[in-house]
Amino acid sequence: MKVLVIGGGGREHALAWKLTQSPRVQEVLVAPGNAGTARESGCRNVAIGADDIEGLLRLAREERVDFTVVGPEAPLVQGVVDAFQAAGLACFGPNRSAAQLEASKAYTKAFLERHQIPTGRYATFTEADAACEWIRAHGAPIVVKADGLAAGKGVVVALDEATALNAVHDMLALGDEHAKVVVEEFLEGEEASYIVVADGEDFIAFPASQDHKRVGDGDAGPNTGGMGAYSPAPVVTPEVARRVEETIIRPTLRGLAADGVHFTGFLYAGLMIGPDGEARVLEFNVRMGDPETQPLLMRLSSDLLTLLEAAVEHRLDEVQPTWDTRAALGVVLAAQGYPASTRKGDVIHGLDLPFGSNVKVFHAGTTLDGDGAVRTYGGRVLCVCALGDSTASAQTAAYAAIRQIRWEGMHFRSDIGWRAIS
Repeated sequence: MKVLVIGGGGREHALAWKLTQSPRVQEVLVAPGNAGTARESGCRNVAIGADDIEGLLRLAREERVDFTVVGPEAPLVQGVVDAFQAAGLACFGPNRSAAQLEASKAYTKAFLERHQIPTGRYATFTEADAACEWIRAHGAPIVVKADGLAAGKGVVVALDEATALNAVHDMLALGDEHAKVVVEEFLEGEEASYIVVADGEDFIAFPASQDHKRVGDGDAGPNTGGMGAYSPAPVVTPEVARRVEETIIRPTLRGLAADGVHFTGFLYAGLMIGPDGEARVLEFNVRMGDPETQPLLMRLSSDLLTLLEAAVEHRLDEVQPTWDTRAALGVVLAAQGYPASTRKGDVIHGLDLPFGSNVKVFHAGTTLDGDGAVRTYGGRVLCVCALGDSTASAQTAAYAAIRQIRWEGMHFRSDIGWRAIS
């Protein structure tokens, strides 16, 4: 089989890497890919953007692609799956209607409220004055979210009213008549990511994972797209997982079906687990998380293609993935300036050194220059992942590998996995 992976980040490198391990896969095309997928055995980059739906369709036809996996959210929201299905091509991911769960936070909060799925209190605004009045009435800490896609950075957790008010004005300052902000209560607890593969009715859950959103150690500084992740997440006990599936995942799939929306793809529930073990939804994504994908796929022992095919063909009840019992942990290495404006073009050293069989370096914001050197080409550049008998041993292995990698301005958190370890 020939498989196409749409996207060019760390998530897509991990998906392509795992798909090449299927005995039925001859080649994985990655559009547009990065330096990591260019160097990955069994992969071939194609210079077509993830948002070029017509170009992707043309590629799939010309290359006789048997199966397509969509990595990022933007093409899903644009309807890439709808286009592939209309052309009779097998494509894994939710259609445009289902992708609204990520495309609009206002839509999602209204959906959760309508179907009585646990989440925090909220209000949606198009005018700054009304939003600021609500903030003053409820006080801080409080959370302000831009309504649309923001690459994981459209959320401000405001510890004081002034920060919240400034966030509202920033998010509505562009004068877009359709701009909205969602203001919601600050929930106490520990965050976790719960990702399932769904086929509209059935689902198969991945092991729980935990992301680290803040840029600095100790969860300090601004939000990012994610500075590292690990799996399993001890906060999601078997009992918590059971409650999440019964009170959040199943009701969400039933609610979507009741609304006339068929959801096939990765459903990612960003959760806050309270001190009492109750889970509430912070957000939904309609694709695998990044950087959660990288450690999760390190732990997947079975064939990823078989699982995704079963979802597209509505026969998830016939498959059962298997998982490595070891922990996996990934640390994001970022470019100078991230999460603000970043510098591109720095040469990355150390990638060809031996890291051992339990370590994998996934590329995100990288590119190959004419002489084969790997250079930085984005904010989050690499994700260094390791397996270990415990989260602590996986952490030790990942940071040992990081000591071999360098470029000017490289920075990373030194405490990924601290909650699990403590």
